[in-house]
Amino acid sequence: MEDFSRGDTLFDLPERPADGLGPLYTSDNCGACHRDAARGPGLVKKMSMVEADGFTPALDQSALAWGHTVHPLTIAPATTPIEPPPDPRVRVSVRLGPPLLGRGYLEAIDDAEIERNAAEETTLGLVHGRINRVHYASEANPDQRFFNYQKGDLAIGRFGIKARIATLDDFTADALAFDMGITSPLRPDEFPNPDGLLDDQKPGVDITADSLNARAMYVRLLEIPERSAGHEAGAELFTRVQCSACHVPVLHTRKDYPIAALADIDARIYSDLLLHDMGPTLSDGMANGVDGTATATELRSAPLIGLRFCRSFLHDGRAASIRDAIQLHEGPGSDANSSLARFTALSGDEQQALLDFVGSL
Repeated sequence: MEDFSRGDTLFDLPERPADGLGPLYTSDNCGACHRDAARGPGLVKKMSMVEADGFTPALDQSALAWGHTVHPLTIAPATTPIEPPPDPRVRVSVRLGPPLLGRGYLEAIDDAEIERNAAEETTLGLVHGRINRVHYASEANPDQRFFNYQKGDLAIGRFGIKARIATLDDFTADALAFDMGITSPLRPDEFPNPDGLLDDQKPGVDITADSLNARAMYVRLLEIPERSAGHEAGAELFTRVQCSACHVPVLHTRKDYPIAALADIDARIYSDLLLHDMGPTLSDGMANGVDGTATATELRSAPLIGLRFCRSFLHDGRAASIRDAIQLHEGPGSDANSSLARFTALSGDEQQALLDFVGSL
């Protein structure tokens, strides 16, 4: 509880220029994008050069000289934000801050369990999920209790809408560095910017590894909210129409996960943590290589933990209801087409029972 409370305080603590905020940034605290550990209201805008169809990444991304993320705010002496260039070939997409509830369970899922499930999906052929194997992008964490990855090591991605990050310490370091410009021993360098600034108003590394790890521990310790009973019929329909093929209700955690309450248990995460091709409808046009091995049309199956606390749905919030979100899974080449067809074939009462179940998660 002491670890949780300390991390909770740091999580919502606004950073100031004197703390190392900037020189470019998107928000000044973690809670801006994950208020109450739930979804949003803050967001990140991504940009990519696309072909005439509006979703296929162009081979030439050189017009995006400062990367694929919009950084609209500056701290002196920076004067030039990173904004989308005035080019009709630039596609700008939105990524809402995802819920953080139960994310320690996601980190605790055994790699072998993810690999087993991916192999079963291939064998059954109902859906075609695949692992996003990514390079650990941070420097080695002095706290080796959870992982001993070195920078560049391959790992199974499981965080972010395209599973581009493998661990919660790397997730935290990445968010601090790129959303706030807060450097740490895990990410000691400011990201490239138009003004060529290599530092900010706080010289050197901005926070300690201990401060970063306190924030990561807070996220690890967030519980999966308890659900009310009484949706058994909807749960059965969820399986029957094969929503559960991608949103796998239960995966098992590793025996040696350092938080005993999360070790060697069946975790109800409602995700396979795999990438699935969702077709052009949900494509963000993002260039290959930006999110590990994920393509523009691939998304990780979103964990449905705490879905009942959301007021908009899908990675960019375009769906105003769960029904809308389900229907937007349909599209040319989408891995969800067969499941959506089964959902559409249900009676009105059956559809509502399934929606009520999903809305209770």
